[in-house]
Amino acid sequence: MVSNDASTAAFIREYQERFEKKLKESEVALLEHWRAQLDKIENSRPDSIASLQLQIRKLSEMMANRIKVLKKG
Repeated sequence: MVSNDASTAAFIREYQERFEKKLKESEVALLEHWRAQLDKIENSRPDSIASLQLQIRKLSEMMANRIKVLKKG
């Protein structure tokens, strides 16, 4: 019975480690995506503050839409 408990604990520990690794990978991918979007805005060199605000608003809307999709599913 003790070996069964040990193998169950080892399985849970391994599963948790894989889950945490996958979670970190997902977070890195997410941050890389949104950073790339911000870099596009920075590199576009907007003509005016209004143009910059419009691009930031568009990015914010993209993020809001993504949040909405994730909350639904």
